Amino acid sequence: MHYEDRIGTFQVVFCDGTYFRVYHSLGQAATYQSSGDLSEIEISAQKHVNIVSLMGDKRQRARVQGCWAKPPVRPTAAKPSSPAGPCSGSTSWKAGPRTYEFQQPSKPIRDIPEEKVIEKAGVYDISHRPSGVSRLRLFPDFLQQEEADWMFSTLLAELPWSQKTNYRQGESYEEPRLTCWYGELPYTYSNSTLQAKAEWHPVLSGLRSSIESHSGGSFNSLLCNMYRDGRDSIAWHSDNEPSLGARPTIASLSLGDTRIFSLRKQPPPEENGDYTYVERLRIPLAHGSLLMMEGCTQDDWQHQVAKEYHDRGPRINLTFRTIYPEP
Repeated sequence: MHYEDRIGTFQVVFCDGTYFRVYHSLGQAATYQSSGDLSEIEISAQKHVNIVSLMGDKRQRARVQGCWAKPPVRPTAAKPSSPAGPCSGSTSWKAGPRTYEFQQPSKPIRDIPEEKVIEKAGVYDISHRPSGVSRLRLFPDFLQQEEADWMFSTLLAELPWSQKTNYRQGESYEEPRLTCWYGELPYTYSNSTLQAKAEWHPVLSGLRSSIESHSGGSFNSLLCNMYRDGRDSIAWHSDNEPSLGARPTIASLSLGDTRIFSLRKQPPPEENGDYTYVERLRIPLAHGSLLMMEGCTQDDWQHQVAKEYHDRGPRINLTFRTIYPEP
């Protein structure tokens, strides 16, 4: 008897009356015992056909998958040689231990100076240079609480506050605070001019007299700043405009919420404008406090009131100064 499947031919050969063998054209063979019933012989032969067919399918799939798993090796262009190094990707790490030599930095290692805090009343000579002494005088309780409260509410409501437009590198920007100016002469800074206003508010006139009496100075002008909240600020700068003259004295009176007044020293010429290692000061200016900046402070130091990212109420800062006619 002959059988066919999709991968070959089967033949059934009777050995005797009890056994028969099934041969496959691919070389597979099996011996079965027969009861003499032809239908049983056919069933056994068909089982053999199914088993060999299944094995053939597996071998075929293995051959196909083997082709996928092992793609042909393609020749690649030789990579240009590069100097061996710890990150060169070569096998030079296996060549043996490497030694490294410590190189001394070309510049000396320096510590960043710790920021100093000034809170108590007193006179502070913050730097000495051939040009002169930079001096601060702090009076934390220059005004009594009730007097400071009344002045704050009055000036907040009655001064002509406005937002000044400045210019930098040909572009305009709004100052992050409100200002107003009092004085017989105009005042120019940041390429923008505040016009003269000779008539002073009575509260401001009284404050000027009190500060002049207390400090021994004389002032003919006043720049008023109002910081509406913690987002209002003034960037690093010095009050060194030509109209202020040499070594100006600035009297700064604070009303309202406390803000941090920061100072940083001007770097020496060899630092090329790098402020990393300069001395720094911070002064919390509270309600009713007075700070005097004298001597070479505007030549040798910069100051700012930085933004603060938490709740801050309004603050008024009154900076009394002397203005001279510009040549």
